[in-house]
Amino acid sequence: MEAKIIYQFCKFLIGKHSEQIKSIISAPDTLLHYPIHIEFAELLDYDVNLGYLIYSEPDESLGWFDRGACQAQRVILDVEEQGNFKELVHVRINISDPIFMENPEACPSIGKIRVKHRGKLLTLKGTVTRTGSIKMIEGERYYECRKCKFRFVVIPEFETGNSIRLPSFCGSEREKSCEGTSFQFVEGSIACHDYQEIKIQESTQVLSVGSIPRSIAVVLKDDLVDIVKAGDDVIVTGVLTAKWSSDMKDVRCDLDPVFVANHVRRTNELKADIDVPDDIVQKFEQFWTDFKDTPLKGRNAILQGICPQIFGLFTVKLAVALTLIGGVQHVDACGTKVRGDSHLLLVGDPGTGKSQFMKFAAKLSNRSVMTTGLGSTSAGLTVTAVKDGGEWMLEAGALVLADGGICCIDEFDSMREHDRATIHEAMEQQTISVAKAGLVTTLSTRTIVFGATNAKGQYDPTKTLSVNTTLSGPLLSRFDIVLVLLDTKNPEWDAIVSSHILAEQGESETGRSDEDLSTVWPLPMLQRYIHYVKGHFRPVLTKEAEGIISSYYQLQRRTATENAARTTVRMLESLIRLAQAHARLMFRNEVTRLDATAAILCIESSMTTSAIVDSVGNALHSNFAENPDQEYAKQEKLILERLKSDSLDEFRYINSQEG
Repeated sequence: MEAKIIYQFCKFLIGKHSEQIKSIISAPDTLLHYPIHIEFAELLDYDVNLGYLIYSEPDESLGWFDRGACQAQRVILDVEEQGNFKELVHVRINISDPIFMENPEACPSIGKIRVKHRGKLLTLKGTVTRTGSIKMIEGERYYECRKCKFRFVVIPEFETGNSIRLPSFCGSEREKSCEGTSFQFVEGSIACHDYQEIKIQESTQVLSVGSIPRSIAVVLKDDLVDIVKAGDDVIVTGVLTAKWSSDMKDVRCDLDPVFVANHVRRTNELKADIDVPDDIVQKFEQFWTDFKDTPLKGRNAILQGICPQIFGLFTVKLAVALTLIGGVQHVDACGTKVRGDSHLLLVGDPGTGKSQFMKFAAKLSNRSVMTTGLGSTSAGLTVTAVKDGGEWMLEAGALVLADGGICCIDEFDSMREHDRATIHEAMEQQTISVAKAGLVTTLSTRTIVFGATNAKGQYDPTKTLSVNTTLSGPLLSRFDIVLVLLDTKNPEWDAIVSSHILAEQGESETGRSDEDLSTVWPLPMLQRYIHYVKGHFRPVLTKEAEGIISSYYQLQRRTATENAARTTVRMLESLIRLAQAHARLMFRNEVTRLDATAAILCIESSMTTSAIVDSVGNALHSNFAENPDQEYAKQEKLILERLKSDSLDEFRYINSQEG
């Protein structure tokens, strides 16, 4: 049977994967490990028996498949007559077919792995939380019978700590009468393999509330080592086995589940959770066609879908949308990167809906991590060094796990000062440099930071933001938008909000009317829209937009003395990012005067003292305008007039100084 399977697989490789075999043969290095990647669905189509065998008995069949790959090399070498035979070839089975991925038996979640899965070919999804160092492990070794000199191979047992178990008597087929029981090791016959242990944890996105994310150790060998790092999303195909704990007298023996990987695929760039079909894209295009004459009314219709249970708060909803969409990352000729992700901080009194916005933003993002300042340390936010089995390993924290998504930190002020200082590099450079326990490395943290904090005591508008929030200037300057939500007395607003909450309560019992649902974008549609505009639009600034942003930045540098922590060069970068995000929100590839003005209004709302708009108003009491396009025309006129007059004053001042 063994020879038949090897022959069948050899035929499959020659017929379907001859190019891979030829590239391996033509490679110069004979000591490297070479993988042959095969789709499980393709193998199943070719021969159902081979597919069933690899699924039900992967331990034996994977070894036979490797030998079949070696035989395929010899066949092609006989024809080609050029190249080198490679002994270290490994067949890697990739399972990517949606039918198999949705099967709970073939692709269970990590928390649902049971004894029945042992010895089967499984596929697990998860996030790498820990990576161990690369070691060497003994593979097969040769022994010789002292009596008949018969040589045989012995493979170490992984389950018992890679120990060697010799046979009880000689199994030579030549000397049937030889029943020797004494064997000697053949010098220089040990085959060693690269070995690395990582830990993967199931995604919190797929868990129900209250469930603790489970994790499992994964063993990588040979060509699979060092291809993933902490924070990566991976899909691992392999075999579930177990490790015996150390034998101790009078102590119960436990088995620790271990997943021996056969194929590893990084899915950081794949956004499989959010699919945007063509008919949905046509709906988006039709939506903006309908609102061609009143674009801001269309924008506001989208914004009303953000946290619809909260009445009003137009400014906050716009800020959340622009933060989630973000700008375009810029890389100059020297390789210096300017981040495209925006950061948002909500400062306000209790009961102003900060946590509600945070939870909704986490739902909108395809990858999110929620944490609180009181329960977060610098190691928990960035990366921690842990000792496991006598060696130090790096375990990813919240910011690393949220790479490519959003990290929400509630009660930002509850964090200790030195813990807050650790996220400076993560927010601006989007990396974390680690030097702990002899481990020196840099991890990626391309994440949006969404913070919420209460003011220290009673918010005092006469004092600076740093004093009111107890946050340092360098940290505040890293936030693109800082919105202050003050729960001031406003009888008209209180009456509107109370009636809205009571109406919501009544609708939850009787069911919301269809008319309301038609005006609010549902959550899945919003997720798809944000994902689509982030992936398909890379807005470029027009000369007019550049002039407006530059003039406003210079004006802020001259006038905003109380907000010195906010009016740094980072403000200019924030203006560009917000303008690009607004262009994406408006379904455009060009940053126009409208986008630049919207970015200025966002920054103005985050300033305690305004440089242009005299009455910014409380962001908490900002509502959706009935005619937003007319309202915007007034604001634009006011801003442009102020910027022009200020530029003229500056020109006169410079001339007088030169004169």
